Parts: sequence; C-alpha cells; structure tokens
Amino acid sequence: MSLTEILKSGLMNGYASTVVSTKEVLVCLGITSILALYIFFVYRFITRKEFYNKNFNIAVAALAVVTASVILTLQTNVAISLGTVGALSIVRFRTAIKDPMDLVFLFWAVADGIICGAGYAEIAILTSLALTVGILILNAVPIAKAPMILVINASDYNSEAKIIDVVKKYSKYNKVKSRNLRPGSLDMIIEVRVKEESELVQSIMNINTVTAATLMSHDGEVTF
Repeated sequence: MSLTEILKSGLMNGYASTVVSTKEVLVCLGITSILALYIFFVYRFITRKEFYNKNFNIAVAALAVVTASVILTLQTNVAISLGTVGALSIVRFRTAIKDPMDLVFLFWAVADGIICGAGYAEIAILTSLALTVGILILNAVPIAKAPMILVINASDYNSEAKIIDVVKKYSKYNKVKSRNLRPGSLDMIIEVRVKEESELVQSIMNINTVTAATLMSHDGEVTF
C-alpha cells in the first residue's frame, strides 16, 4: 500500500460515521421529551411572575429536545461536529433575560438535552430531581416582610410631631424617607412595618390637620 493510500485510509477512518440506531434515537428523544415536560410544569409552578409567559416556558421545553437532537447528530460524524461548532459560533442571541430564574431554567433545559443526547439519561433524571428539590427548599426559605410606604398630606407643617407619635404607636420600625414643607402644608413619606394597617391609617386621619393618608405595599423582597 502506497503512502497516499495509507493517508487517505487514515483520514477516511478518522471521519467515519458512527451509526445511531432508530431505537436509540427514539429512546433518547422520548426521555428528553418527558424531562422537557417536567421542566415545563416545574417552571409553571415555581415562577412568581404576575404575567406568566407561556411562550417562554414552551421555548424552554423545546430547547431540551432540540439540544438532544443536535448532540445525537454530532455523535454520528466528526465533520458535522466541526461544522456545527463553526455555525453556532456566529449565532448571537440578543433577547435580554430579566429574571435570573429564567436563566436557570434555560441552562437546565440545555443541560438535560446534552446529557440525554450523550446517552446518560440517568444523570439527567437525577439532576432534574436534585434541582427541583433544591429550588423548592430555597424558595421556601422565609424572608422578612418588605416595609410599607405611608404617604401623608397635612394642612399644617407643625403636624409632624403628632404624626410621628401615632406612627410609633403602631410601628416599631419607622423611618421618614421624605418631607416636603410648603406654606400651609406638609407632605411626608414614611417607611413602616405594621400589622394593624387599617388602624394606623384611621388614627392618622383622626389628626385634625391631616387631609389624606395612604398606606402602600410593594412586591420587593428583603433578606433581613
């Protein structure tokens, strides 16, 4: 055998295809689809968004199956693998991920697709169960209640002392965030932690010089 034939044979063998049976493909995609549905329902259960984005959830589930299909394809031929890497290197995703949990689920779907495509479905299943337990436990960790915002309008700027006395009666934690004095009027914003919300507002309104009192809450989270 000549040198040219030896090199040609070596190169052809190096880029030879690995046969993946139809049964293996169906099993891989079937397990990945089950895990994708599992991720879909976990995301739907855990997400705290007021406006649930169903399209994003479907995209996350589909991403796992697509990733598994790509990994299966890459196993069949080295040349296809190199071409795919080159093609993906020019792809740019410009959609901003605003919620960190969305990013976690995206990586989760991609990881399950890669692991199932590589033939390690057991690892993908155990990883999904471990992530679910971890997320649920961390999600159940109690956090302090976010303070409320008390907005007060008074017709006399000398009313601040009376207002503060009433606020201290109902709230151990209170902090004046803003005070705006104008001729004949006082506007205050106070941060409070209070359980008797209605009683606090009514007591504030019982002050003769107070013309309006508004107690507002927000969805912010604190860890102290």
